[in-house]
Amino acid sequence: MRLTKILMAGAAAIALASCGSAEVASPGEGTFGGGTGGGTGGTGGGTGGGTTPATCPTGTANVGTITAAGGTVLRNCQLPNLIVGSLALQNVTGVIYSVSGRVDVGSDRGANPAAPLAGSQQGILTVEPGVRVFGSGGLDYIVVNRGSQIFAEGTATSPVIFTSRQSIEGTTGVDSIGQWGGLVLLGRAPIAACPAGVTAPNIACEAQVEGTSAFYGGNTAADNTGRIRYFRLQHSGFQILPGNELNGITVAGVGNGTVMEYIQVHNSSDDGIEPFGGTVNMKYVILTGNDDDSFDTDTGYRGNVQFMIIRQAANRGDRGFEFSAAGSATSGLFTRSLISNLTLIGRTDNGGGDAIVLNTGNALRLYNSVVTKAGTGVCFDIDDAATVTNAPTFNSVFLTCGTSFRADANQDAATSGIFATGANNLAGTSTLNGVTNGANEAARPATAVAALDPFFVNTTYIGAVRDAADTWYNGWSCGISAGSTC
Repeated sequence: MRLTKILMAGAAAIALASCGSAEVASPGEGTFGGGTGGGTGGTGGGTGGGTTPATCPTGTANVGTITAAGGTVLRNCQLPNLIVGSLALQNVTGVIYSVSGRVDVGSDRGANPAAPLAGSQQGILTVEPGVRVFGSGGLDYIVVNRGSQIFAEGTATSPVIFTSRQSIEGTTGVDSIGQWGGLVLLGRAPIAACPAGVTAPNIACEAQVEGTSAFYGGNTAADNTGRIRYFRLQHSGFQILPGNELNGITVAGVGNGTVMEYIQVHNSSDDGIEPFGGTVNMKYVILTGNDDDSFDTDTGYRGNVQFMIIRQAANRGDRGFEFSAAGSATSGLFTRSLISNLTLIGRTDNGGGDAIVLNTGNALRLYNSVVTKAGTGVCFDIDDAATVTNAPTFNSVFLTCGTSFRADANQDAATSGIFATGANNLAGTSTLNGVTNGANEAARPATAVAALDPFFVNTTYIGAVRDAADTWYNGWSCGISAGSTC
């Protein structure tokens, strides 16, 4: 596992004129007015066509033009390095948006929503359907600080896309990674990375996202960092130093008042999504071609996930899941996520790590899922006694790997035993057709999950995609539907 670290890029703070309410919908701080996060203005979405606009929308800086693939000239409208008040990235034909350096949405308001830090400022960033935002290098990234929000809400046919300059210009390759920084979401939900003498959950339990002055954590489980829907993030991640990198999306202390659904992270140079603590739930998630772990959990994450596709590149990527409880050694707030309807397809060249690795006291609960890793690949490994004690659960999970369970003289019996004692689990032969269930997957009975948490819906099938008619990924994602490229 490589923990997320972000190099802080200094920049002049630009205060925006208020474009709407400055109240954030975080418990104790009122509500953001007009927070739907997406208008319907225009269908161009930065895709061009017609005359290139001479100016940029209010609140962004005109930094010239960029020529997109196909020769369309787009007006390049740059975000400020500090967003205070409200900024809406409107869908205007011929306009594209960019980030240069670190862009902060608000400044850190602290762990207590009832008592914001003195001098702190709120920000809200709204991104309309069809809008594209790009970064030109690894130090170009966006941080949504505690007490501020982002509303990046596309539609099934007009997603919001955060990507690299090379992708816009058409010079990026199919395997290109690490071409810009990524997105960091910070919140006030409980975490397990506490200062000395503090036991989680506790409002005093907060930590810095490694390598920055940005803090995350608190004790507000329902904290709200906004809504991200029909959203695609591509070609991100950046190695500042060995083992010191940005993910595609870093989710630190984010609460379950936040909405994250219909999200794809494609070709990150580090992890796809990495939650550090928090309670945020996710639904309809696609992680493709990411170079380290596709989904990596730490520091007491206790969110739910349903309908997730993980597909590694054929010859790149480490683990599908690395599930840790790092940071919780002195508290009972170990990492315990609940995941249902996963389809995990590992790389096919016998390389990389195991499909699912649990360590440092993780208590994953995995239901109704399909896990495959071709060749000599390994499906499942538990690395420590603390994880066994915290009792991971597997029900209705279908494994197809060269080796089902890692034989490393470390919790070997427990690893196979935990799988064997679950209901409806089987190691068999995959009949997947792409990401769609085949006969063997369809034959596995599903386990009811709705009673576990109201977030979940019961299904009659395992895996993320029931059959050929189940196309929840169509239109907004890339590389999953036939003919769809990234």
